[in-house]
Amino acid sequence: MASDIDKKAQPTELKEYKELFKEIKEKILTSQVKAALAANQELIKLYWEIGSKIYVKQNEEGWGAKTIVNLAKDLKSFFPDMKGFSQSNIKYMVQFAKEYPEFPISQQVVGQILYKR
Repeated sequence: MASDIDKKAQPTELKEYKELFKEIKEKILTSQVKAALAANQELIKLYWEIGSKIYVKQNEEGWGAKTIVNLAKDLKSFFPDMKGFSQSNIKYMVQFAKEYPEFPISQQVVGQILYKR
């Protein structure tokens, strides 16, 4: 089914319209990818920070495994609609911080990904 623009447009106008549509569509898609990458970057940073804090407490103050159990329970209680803070995920966060003690959280992951094309 042709749109009103297609019916009324001259061939040149139709070509220009299609180019404009393509350009806008690409900008929207690029913005969506950038937003998703930015959100993922923040989550990775958050997970590392959580894991790092727990890892430090475990090493320096002798906090045990119960810390993770209690934290998972308390986070679930405070943020009932959020996912990703189960006991196993928090253990992964600690492992992440343990494996990458100098994680470069200030570096722009989005920039690295988008500008390596």
